[in-house]
Amino acid sequence: MFRQNHRLAKPHFDWPLLIAAYMLALYGVLAITIANYNPNLGSDRSLQALVMDANNGRLQLLWVVVSMVVVALLQTVRYDFIGRMWPLIYVVDVALLAVVLTTSKINGVSGWFQFLDRTFQPSELAKIALIITLSKALTRYPDKAIPNFRYFIYVMLHFGVPALLILLQPDIGTLMVFVVIFVVLLFASGFDLKWIFTMGGLTFAAIIPVIWYLASTNNFRWLRLVAFIDPESDPTGSSYQIINSRVTVGSGGLYGKGAWAEGTLTHLNYVPENHTDFIFTVVGETLGFVGSLILILLYAFMIYRMLLLAFHTDDKFGQLVILGVMAMLLFHVYENIGMCIGVMPITGIPLPFISYGGTNLVVNMAGVALVINVTRYKSSLDLRANLEE
Repeated sequence: MFRQNHRLAKPHFDWPLLIAAYMLALYGVLAITIANYNPNLGSDRSLQALVMDANNGRLQLLWVVVSMVVVALLQTVRYDFIGRMWPLIYVVDVALLAVVLTTSKINGVSGWFQFLDRTFQPSELAKIALIITLSKALTRYPDKAIPNFRYFIYVMLHFGVPALLILLQPDIGTLMVFVVIFVVLLFASGFDLKWIFTMGGLTFAAIIPVIWYLASTNNFRWLRLVAFIDPESDPTGSSYQIINSRVTVGSGGLYGKGAWAEGTLTHLNYVPENHTDFIFTVVGETLGFVGSLILILLYAFMIYRMLLLAFHTDDKFGQLVILGVMAMLLFHVYENIGMCIGVMPITGIPLPFISYGGTNLVVNMAGVALVINVTRYKSSLDLRANLEE
């Protein structure tokens, strides 16, 4: 009764969550601008001028504006209607992941469609698609955990087919995100542990030959794993990014060297890809521990807020959607910051809202918009769920 009377259990547009998301997005524009800052142009200009002069910073700000349109559009359709569209979402998702395998590889991955000088990564959209389709599949029998083995296979197909296509790219980072979303939603839906262990065993059995192949061919992904275990094994090769990233983050100290300071490791490109996957090194060096802590606190607020919203949502599908988005963001943050400070292996996982990239930013904002959609339209569905109980 206390939970049902809580203000978060009532229909509302969750402004705190949206504001936190856009604070992070603007923080990202700043971080990208710092990473692309040209000291030769001087820092005695307005922040607006600095952003406009940094090509990637300017483009990221444009994507922030585009994401506002996406958020607004997603509020025009109830989330339960989106859930009923899961067959179309699933088919389009699988089709995009299949077709992208025919494209040219970028950094060893066939994961992008090229449009003029811009790229589109369907595996980013696949994360949201998985959250929607799997959440719907897991509410097919609301009063039963697993009625039969056929349902077990049905649920596995929602995860297995797109996951296999992502493995074929191969995009190991996104595959890891898929696994985390899958496990969190299974656990939250009340799946029997024996089925979870069965799936875990099947997944482990499938991974063994992949690991053997990577090790036997000395694949760069295997070398990255070796470098994570022993960073000093190849300091000028596979361990280069790990070592340089840790040095750069640690050099910032408490308050950082300053966003526009000359001669920083950031502006000397000491860490490759420091405006995308390694954007946290920019924050750590130029804004220091304080700047990094502000960033982490904003993430912590978002994750905690989503947990609260899920707890105060009785509709099972809506609750799983919130938890799926939360799991996606949480793992992204943990893995990305972890690899920058050397406690997680390097993968191609961007830092949500902060790393440069339009597809990733819009998809993350779409995830937040879905959560807000649930809080906004859940009233009648929650009432129905309470009556059914």
